[in-house]
Amino acid sequence: MTLFAVVRTFFGVISFFFFYLGEIILANIQVAYDILTPRHRMKPAILAIPLDVKTDIQLLAINNLITMTPGTLSLDISPDRKMIYVHAMYVDDIIAFKKEIKDAFEKRILEMSR
Repeated sequence: MTLFAVVRTFFGVISFFFFYLGEIILANIQVAYDILTPRHRMKPAILAIPLDVKTDIQLLAINNLITMTPGTLSLDISPDRKMIYVHAMYVDDIIAFKKEIKDAFEKRILEMSR
């Protein structure tokens, strides 16, 4: 591995850390607001999201990141490892939610593991 690749991976991990910290803070605020206000804004859904990650460590990472984010829970990964089933508390738009998981989590995991 070249020095450039090591530096790029390091900054990718640091960037992902701050991105994920922001996601956790926003999700906590959303859940806390919904709990503390009299009107519930939850629109729960269980979604099947196609996966591009292949290795065990990539699957573990996306599974844990989804589960550790308040308001979402990874339920299962399909036997062929091509789909992840996610329960989410706030789904206004199914397509947008799937795109957010693909772009926010999966894309970044793939970039860090190259």
